[in-house]
Amino acid sequence: MSTTEDRPPAHAALDDITVLDFTQFEAGTVCTQTLAWLGAEVIKIEPPGGEQGRFVSRDREDADAYGFLILNCNKKSVTINAKHPRGKELIRKLIEKADVFIENFAPGVIERLGFGYEAVREINPRIIYAQIKGFPADGPYANLPAFDPIAQAVGASMSLTGEPDGVPLRPGLAIADSGTGYQTAIAILAALRYREKTGRGQKIEMYMQEVMINFCRSAWGRQLVTGKATTRGGNANRLGLTAPSNLYPCKPFGPNDYVYVYVSRVPTSPQWRRLCEAIGRPDMADDPRFATPESRYEHRQEIDAVISAWTRERTKFEAMEILGNAGVPAGAGLHTRDITNDPHLRTRGTMVEIDHPVRGRVVIPGNSIRLSAFEVPIRPSPLLGEHNEEILKGRLGLTDEQMEELRQAGAI
Repeated sequence: MSTTEDRPPAHAALDDITVLDFTQFEAGTVCTQTLAWLGAEVIKIEPPGGEQGRFVSRDREDADAYGFLILNCNKKSVTINAKHPRGKELIRKLIEKADVFIENFAPGVIERLGFGYEAVREINPRIIYAQIKGFPADGPYANLPAFDPIAQAVGASMSLTGEPDGVPLRPGLAIADSGTGYQTAIAILAALRYREKTGRGQKIEMYMQEVMINFCRSAWGRQLVTGKATTRGGNANRLGLTAPSNLYPCKPFGPNDYVYVYVSRVPTSPQWRRLCEAIGRPDMADDPRFATPESRYEHRQEIDAVISAWTRERTKFEAMEILGNAGVPAGAGLHTRDITNDPHLRTRGTMVEIDHPVRGRVVIPGNSIRLSAFEVPIRPSPLLGEHNEEILKGRLGLTDEQMEELRQAGAI
């Protein structure tokens, strides 16, 4: 049974909301973890063998993959065989008491299991039913499977990433997965608010291709100006024809020893003069070649050479601090270990230490949403079936004998 620590704090925004989580991998799990971090009770329904994300890139046979730990904090795990008639009946009973139902299986899977929107709505008309798929359901690609890199390809982000004369590149982060997860969470919050006003549930359809197109919308501004497809600009900002806007090398010249420097294109911005003064070249501020944003972009290679000569004499942290304190936007190129070991980010809870029952002490990214009225402590991801008794006995009223019978039948 749950302890006091297992429950969301009193008055957390979603402490009265129950989510049935039929998600796997990343897009769906990001959504449900976000809802859990806002206080919802998220019940992860898994097949008896476990969600596939527990095993992807697993380094130990006796422990869930680290990726699963990172994406499933604050959830509860219940193992139910959704293909077994008695398992289906348990799911129907849970649906009766739930507020949100979310899934991101391949197209058609949830419908074949008997839990499409119409079937679930018949059980609980107030349900918020959310689906995440790769492509719009009414289009030519509706039945095609999709993962993050597929969505990035068909959503334009890869066409915008890479060097101008190089091939398209996939951004290193799972922007399509996580981005779709966050947008789905926003949609669910809106649907819950709508239900408060009307009493009606609804269906939410989220498509990774459309989310990626939305994330790339600034690229359309350049296309509208030129009438041509927006092209790759490498580390420079070609969308707004901005300079300086680039990544500059720093000592000791390792693969991540860079600082990004960006000066606003707004004509009245004082950032260009501040940059020139900070790097010891105040003469450049009044040079006619660099007098306007347009002329700076035209002479960007000369500007980049001067800035690079300055950054090469400093570490990325020194360059970021000097420029930032001068009022110039600059960011050190941090890698994952930089961030993990940053004491400030540890103190803030950006990176949190959790005690996992199998993995032990683990440092993972925490909740980036900060609200002044409440905070939900980060709890480790659940072990497979960890909350079977709490949910099935406590919520559905099953006896020990019924639980054992269901186990023997293969329903749980």
